[in-house]
Amino acid sequence: MNRPRITSPLLICGFRPFFVLTAASAIGFMLTWVLLLDGWLDGWHPPGGPTAWHAHELLFGFAAAAVAGFALTAVPEFTATPAIGGRPLARLVLLWLLARLAYALAAYWPASLGAWPAALCNLAFWLALLRQIGPSLWRDPGRSHLSFAWAIAALCALQAGFFISLVISANAMTWLHAATGALAILIVIATSRISMSAVNGQLEQGRPGAPPATTTYLARPPRRYLAIFCIAVCSATEFALGHDIVTGWTALAAAAAMFNLLNDWHVGRPLFTRWSLMLYASYWLIALGYGLLGAAWLGAPLTPSAGRHLLTAGAMALSIFAVMVMVGRIHAGLWLDYRPWLPLTAAMLVLAALLRTWAGVWAAAPWHGTLLTVSGLLWVSAFAIYLGHTWPALSGPRTDGQEGCAEPLGRGTGSGEGGAC
Repeated sequence: MNRPRITSPLLICGFRPFFVLTAASAIGFMLTWVLLLDGWLDGWHPPGGPTAWHAHELLFGFAAAAVAGFALTAVPEFTATPAIGGRPLARLVLLWLLARLAYALAAYWPASLGAWPAALCNLAFWLALLRQIGPSLWRDPGRSHLSFAWAIAALCALQAGFFISLVISANAMTWLHAATGALAILIVIATSRISMSAVNGQLEQGRPGAPPATTTYLARPPRRYLAIFCIAVCSATEFALGHDIVTGWTALAAAAAMFNLLNDWHVGRPLFTRWSLMLYASYWLIALGYGLLGAAWLGAPLTPSAGRHLLTAGAMALSIFAVMVMVGRIHAGLWLDYRPWLPLTAAMLVLAALLRTWAGVWAAAPWHGTLLTVSGLLWVSAFAIYLGHTWPALSGPRTDGQEGCAEPLGRGTGSGEGGAC
């Protein structure tokens, strides 16, 4: 007997539920962290402590939801395979939710269980995601997009190391620091193709009245590979040596490689659109983040958390936001949103990251707590604004007569001032 199909609009394409979860988790996790900082949740001690939970959930909860939403949408497009939706997508969503719940509740159940339920649910999520996208990537001629699978497998391995460290009472934060590097690499891999479409005006090809697309900007592999290599070396060195002078120099090398990668973007006028500038700024934040990490490890008057948060609260959040506002419109059958809320919200994310970075500078010690709170609330507000503006497109049915993750029809669906949203 055939089971009935799941027809909810939220489950017709991978980006829909996972972009909603990305924004909702950003709000929930950061509000929880602000409450922890202000002493409202003193009795809550998940495995590894609140700081480990905070870092883990922003990397493997918030960012992982964005990675899943992007991969489940992009891989079928890149490999010309059917969209992933319905029950397989619902199972991935359930695993993600169970993983978040299992870690949060681990503070309350018997110590013998500890982090094991959370570990199993989290690793099952990554394996289920790889099961969905891996075969398409492997069978694709040339296997040119297989790097997505390797990056996700690396995140899975790093998360396994984190939970093993919790079980044996080792330093679990080293695994989360390495995961930050893995996500920085994934940002460079994932946004390279999107950035070419954004800068060259190809995102809205076929939109009535749109200017013809150009081929001004190319994401050249040599510079990209060098940046990926330097970030990987920095992460490996920090994992092996910790806060060492050698680690500092590798961080500066990663910063220099990212600045070198920025040279591909300098193509003049096409760079100055909101879509291009958000992705361009996220590369700047990666470069500056590694620069500050290197400076801290070489003795500058700041903590490594200043650079680390420029990578996470800054580059990671801004690139995720940029991808969501582009992918979440185009693959819902709508043209891009030109309303002013979008650049203002992106600016809020950058400001939140800069305030959090300033909190890690020694000179700002008297205002440390205030800077953390204001930064966190700005971050929460940015994703709340995103969710409020994009919920109709993410949760509603397509209005262009197409199905799944297809791009808009050439005749257009929705206005340049926001369409159905």
